[in-house]
Amino acid sequence: MIYLDSAATSYHKPDGVARAVAEAISHMGNPGRGAHEASLDASRVVYGTREKMAELFGAEEASQIVFTANSTESLNTAIQGLADPGDHVITTVMEHNSVLRPLYLCQQRGVSLTILPFSEAGTVTPEAIEAVIRSNTRMIVCTHGSNLTGDLNDLEAIGRVCKKHHLLFVVDASQTAGVFPIQMDSMNIDVLCFTGHKSLMGPQGTGGMCVRKGVRIRPLLVGGSGIDSYSKIHPQVMPTALEAGTLNAHGIAGLSAALDFIKKVTPDVIRQREEALTRRFVSQIKSIPGVKLYGNYEQFPRAPILSLNILDYDSGEIADALAQDYGIMTRAGAHCAPLMHEALGTKSQGAVRFSFSYFNTEEEIDQAANAIRELAEEAT
Repeated sequence: MIYLDSAATSYHKPDGVARAVAEAISHMGNPGRGAHEASLDASRVVYGTREKMAELFGAEEASQIVFTANSTESLNTAIQGLADPGDHVITTVMEHNSVLRPLYLCQQRGVSLTILPFSEAGTVTPEAIEAVIRSNTRMIVCTHGSNLTGDLNDLEAIGRVCKKHHLLFVVDASQTAGVFPIQMDSMNIDVLCFTGHKSLMGPQGTGGMCVRKGVRIRPLLVGGSGIDSYSKIHPQVMPTALEAGTLNAHGIAGLSAALDFIKKVTPDVIRQREEALTRRFVSQIKSIPGVKLYGNYEQFPRAPILSLNILDYDSGEIADALAQDYGIMTRAGAHCAPLMHEALGTKSQGAVRFSFSYFNTEEEIDQAANAIRELAEEAT
């Protein structure tokens, strides 16, 4: 099997990830729910992982890291916990449904919404954002890297607009956290939402937020916290304020091991490797008759994602042929990015997405390119 679906979830994990999860299941108790050694072991692992995440994103304190189950929970918490009736929020057509659906829900509650198109370069410009800011604009929510095209928004430039106009800046880093440099302070990010199972190479069921100090978010969930049990109100101290119930400490242990691998190899080396694989694939397929690419593949850096179609064939038909005839795993369809497909004119057809990993090989890339060439020749 050739796995080229890392934008959905990383299949190839660093060696220590599975081992860390197994050891955690065998030895760890509930973090923050006891003073015995099993509970303390879990608390140490969770806190240590917070420290690693804080270091990765340039946060001042480990308490700024909140753990959730995934980016969807993180984005729901941030968006619904910051937007109030009467507020205006700006977002983009590049967004995943984990951004769009919480915003639509906020619309039903009295929040107004502006959705910006992407530019010719495939991204949203800070000038376009600045042009639609209103007196009641509260925040900008946008993805760092499109999960359909891999095009990257300029977080630093957008962050400057937010700082200039005193707006909150919420970023979906699902496709980029762990590989691309993201610094909370220099990019003026208020809430950075991430998932553990994609480019961070950790287990599914892990994710979180990095929250700027002083930013207050209404919790999406309240309940057990391990502290202030007699209070009717959920604790306000971070990160407990946004973490109700038992954390996925076993998964967080695996995420911790993945972070160790990323730090050892370095994000720069991982990114360069994935970029080289992307360039190799693009160079081999961009001129194949009948193949249409979506995204700006002249511009790097970019997320290691490429989407294509062959003539007017349904994307699911092409992905099935890749899997059944060539053993190549991709993803077809809408990719939870409906506005992007409307903008690209692929709402009915969808698109076949290839997404690469540090662990993929040049031979796998070449085999995938040859498969596309053969399928295109058959189609034409």
